[in-house]
Amino acid sequence: MSQPSIHRILDIMAALRDPDTGCPWDIKQDFKSIAPYTLEEAYEVVDAIETGDMTQLRDELGDLLLQVVFHARMAEEAEHFTFDDVVHAIADKMERRHPHVFGDLAGIDSNQVKQNWEDIKAQERAEKSDDKEAPESLLDDVPRALPALTRAVKLQKRAARIGFDWTEAEPIFDKLEEETAELQEAIALQDRDAIEDELGDVMFVVANLARHLKLDPEKALRRGNAKFTRRFQNLEQQARAQSTDMSDFLLEDLEIFWQRAKAGEPKDD
Repeated sequence: MSQPSIHRILDIMAALRDPDTGCPWDIKQDFKSIAPYTLEEAYEVVDAIETGDMTQLRDELGDLLLQVVFHARMAEEAEHFTFDDVVHAIADKMERRHPHVFGDLAGIDSNQVKQNWEDIKAQERAEKSDDKEAPESLLDDVPRALPALTRAVKLQKRAARIGFDWTEAEPIFDKLEEETAELQEAIALQDRDAIEDELGDVMFVVANLARHLKLDPEKALRRGNAKFTRRFQNLEQQARAQSTDMSDFLLEDLEIFWQRAKAGEPKDD
């Protein structure tokens, strides 16, 4: 009888990391060197979901699982924890954070579920704090490695928990105009640090607007990226039909191609 699939991949990773007979590339890796691949694989899972390709999703989930196995193996070698410890930790957390399923809070509605989840997380953060005397911030455990737009939304959601938030989207447009004006002033002064600072403020407000519109700014930007890619590739096709050298065209010519590409797409784009 064959061994369970998870044991197989754990054994494969152990073999790859074997200092005597393993793969030289795998052996020399550490947590920091592998971290970028972990992020990349997570994004590729999202891409597979958005394209609706289930075969690709299966493969990308496998690649992401491999990252978990890789990190767990390195941790086990350093005697920090094992893969089983990782599994038990997340299983315990899921049971702890779902008392309405595994405890005595059955029958609560989705709003109560969300509030319980946040309350339990807050309690966990407090218990993890090394310095019990230091005042805890709601923002302490928002990961710095998150994509900036995603982290902005999480920071805003945390601040909103104590009422530091707009009650509707309309005032955010005024704030966006204010920040855009400050960006223009910084550009006029040619102060690069100020320009970067004010541009960050503009993007932070845009993330806040997306949150109030109940949209994911990362998803919205990915959609914008896809739209630009689609239209630019159409522009290239039009240009190549007339010349093999893209430098033959003026900006005015390229703008005509661009407008044609836009005109040929569905109206909701």
